[in-house]
Amino acid sequence: MIEFFFDCSSPWTYLAFTNIQPLAKELGAEIAWRPILVGGIFNTVNKTMYETRANPVPAKQAYTAKDMADWARLANIKIKMPPTVFPVNAVKSMRGCIWADTHGKLLPFATAVFEAYWGDDQDVFKDEVLTKICERVGLNPAKFFAGIAEQSVKDQLKANTDEAIARGAFGSPTIYLDKTDMYFGNDRLPLIRAALMRKKTAA
Repeated sequence: MIEFFFDCSSPWTYLAFTNIQPLAKELGAEIAWRPILVGGIFNTVNKTMYETRANPVPAKQAYTAKDMADWARLANIKIKMPPTVFPVNAVKSMRGCIWADTHGKLLPFATAVFEAYWGDDQDVFKDEVLTKICERVGLNPAKFFAGIAEQSVKDQLKANTDEAIARGAFGSPTIYLDKTDMYFGNDRLPLIRAALMRKKTAA
């Protein structure tokens, strides 16, 4: 079992979200998608992220842009960095992932949010953008907005975020194998592949 704690507001998460799916399918591993609010993690255990954003190292910033473009090309996805609204308020989208999961639509909904924000440069905090995403993936917009306002949905998103922090997460994506074997980021997927292969061989 792969647990994938994620927030759609991260471009590296979009890459990992895209790349881990064929990997898991190839190796016969199930993925448990765990929506979180990465801002809650930053505020609690990784406040240096805000300092880094406010005072970037120019050379590192330039390389990061190239690195991300290279990864996006390899994954065959489109990432505009930075988007017009950055960072985006992803709370509605991530509550939407929780609600969509109860209707068997988490994967298409999250995919559409990633594509809208990173690929099409749309502000996924806006209701009109979320309405179009719902229509695209076959969710009723009125029920969606009512659903993400439910306390149980808000509580589940907070519980996921708190759980990730308690288990050592400091950002998104945070990925676990067998509950305790933690990996962070898109570039750790080769390590995840190797770990899954070891388990497969041992089995």
